[in-house]
Amino acid sequence: MATNLALDDRLLNQAVEIGGLKTKKATVTLALKEFIQRRKVESLIDAFGTVDFDETYDYKAERNRHAEISG
Repeated sequence: MATNLALDDRLLNQAVEIGGLKTKKATVTLALKEFIQRRKVESLIDAFGTVDFDETYDYKAERNRHAEISG
């Protein structure tokens, strides 16, 4: 998909230099991938502490129950 963007040349040139990539396109593509990955990680971090769990749950008993059924 062709897209025209007005980008800050100073920032783009700095990103190309730091990223060590050969083209501006490769640099922008990598930057977008890293941005998406970072936002996904942030959303996972935000989810910590929001899930309730049963403190009485006995995973070993559950594991043994599954072993008895399949064995």
